[in-house]
Amino acid sequence: MALLTTIFSKLLGDASNIIDECVTSQEEKLVLKNELEKILNENRVVIEQEVSKRWQADMNSDSWLSKSIRPLVLGWLVVSTTLLIFIDAGAINFVVEEKWTDLLTVVLITVIGSYFGSRGLEKIKK
Repeated sequence: MALLTTIFSKLLGDASNIIDECVTSQEEKLVLKNELEKILNENRVVIEQEVSKRWQADMNSDSWLSKSIRPLVLGWLVVSTTLLIFIDAGAINFVVEEKWTDLLTVVLITVIGSYFGSRGLEKIKK
C-alpha cells in the first residue's frame, strides 16, 4: 500500500506542477487539482478492490499452492531478512551489497503490510 501511495503522490506532485504552469487563475487551479485528486482516489479504490478479488479467487481455488503462496512468500522473506541480519552482524563472513538489502526491505515491508492488512480486512468483512 505504501508503494501505491508513493506512486500516486509522485504522480499528483508532477501533475500539480503541470497545472501550475498551464493554468493562470487560482480558481481553475483548485478545480483541476481537486478533480485530479478525485480521479486518483477512485483509482486507488479500484486497484484495492481488484487485489482483494484476486486474493479471494486464490483462496477459493482448489490448488494448495495458490492458497499458500502469500504465507510462503512471507516466511521466505522473514527468513531471508534474518539471514541478512546475521550476515550484517558478522556472524557469517559474507558481503551483501546495499542495493539488495534495500530491495529486500521494500519487498518485505510491502508483503507484510499487504498480507496482514488484507487479513485484517478479510476479518472485518466477515
